[in-house]
Amino acid sequence: MQSAFVEVGIQRTSFLHVSDIKEPPEGFEEDEEEHKRHANVRIQDIVKEGQEIMVQAAKEPIGTKGARVTSYASLPGRYLVLMPTYDKIAISRRISSEKERKRLREIVSSIRPAGYGFIIRTVCEGMRKEDVQADMEFLIKLWKAILKKKEEVRTPGLIWAELDLTLRTIRDLFSEDIERLVIDSKDEYERARKFLEEFMPHLAGRLALYEGKEDIFDAHGVEIELTDALERKVWLRSGGHIVIDQMEALTAVDVNTGKYVGKRSSEDTIVKTNLEAVKEIVYQLRLRNIGGIIVIDFIDMARQSDREKVYNTLKEALKADKARTNILKISELGIVEMTRKRVRESLSQSLCEPCPYCDGNAQIKAKDTIIMDIYRELARELPLRKKKATIYVSPSISERIKEDPAPIQDIERKFGKKVFVKPVERFHQERYEII
Repeated sequence: MQSAFVEVGIQRTSFLHVSDIKEPPEGFEEDEEEHKRHANVRIQDIVKEGQEIMVQAAKEPIGTKGARVTSYASLPGRYLVLMPTYDKIAISRRISSEKERKRLREIVSSIRPAGYGFIIRTVCEGMRKEDVQADMEFLIKLWKAILKKKEEVRTPGLIWAELDLTLRTIRDLFSEDIERLVIDSKDEYERARKFLEEFMPHLAGRLALYEGKEDIFDAHGVEIELTDALERKVWLRSGGHIVIDQMEALTAVDVNTGKYVGKRSSEDTIVKTNLEAVKEIVYQLRLRNIGGIIVIDFIDMARQSDREKVYNTLKEALKADKARTNILKISELGIVEMTRKRVRESLSQSLCEPCPYCDGNAQIKAKDTIIMDIYRELARELPLRKKKATIYVSPSISERIKEDPAPIQDIERKFGKKVFVKPVERFHQERYEII
């Protein structure tokens, strides 16, 4: 779901969190007095039944959680994010140079109209005043157009929607670090080319139209990468591996030495595996877009210096991640707890759905467990039958009964009645019927 402005009428059945109304946009920090004032605000003092308000979809639905809306508007541009309802300036934490931060703050302060707030994005680093000003003027013009349309739209109604996937990807991700952008649709290529020529002309030469006969995913190995990105187990070059388990509340990552035995001491083997796992874990978090609470179980390290080394390597590797992360010190058991900002669904949530057989539990009943279920039900049903009973089961259960017929034979002797077993190809392993 793209970020969008929607005008809504508050009804008795509407559900709004106070935080959705009062929370400032990311990048701004409230002073203590302002925070205290907001903390005591009641939702019924802010919105009334029948009132019309304009809100922005700030976060798309994830799992069982619905979309999140806010009244603090934000319009992302190439170099800036416009905050028309919050009169402050913030700078991306990823711009580390104090000199550059000061320069950019002075530029934005000198050209911004009164009452408008801005976040200076990471890609703004090193940009000229003219480039920043052009981006600012575009965003302000867009905001005025949104306000004008707001007066014309009946509630509920869509006022403005973010750029589509192609153009949003180019705006947010296409930078000097990207060697080439390849598009296999001529129409999308033309749209992207015009967008680049207008807003990012210095990168227009890196856009390419794919005209090969082979599917673009196959030609660039994307299909294989997608398949690998959905696997639980990820192998490391040394022979070790990590196991990623995504759950409702958190994601657990387990590091194992696997086939790797090392050449020196076991401690060196463990540290080397953990250090190799750090890089792969950070890569997988970004690739799979995993957010929320993440617990990493490294292989136990006896030496404090080794734990510090692994922790510092992880902290350094996370600096390249665009999503905001918080990380706690590694424990004596080798456990690291961290959080990663979750904006949209992870790759597995987007591409997969719960298994209809196990209902997302990743486990089904064992064959012997099912046979004992059948045994107990036969013990209840056979006294009510005259002569015999037929059990319809899956082929796998039928084969298991043939291998060990003792439970069925025992029930036949106990009640003096014949029991027939018939396999049904379409039956799931846990399904059975007694006729």
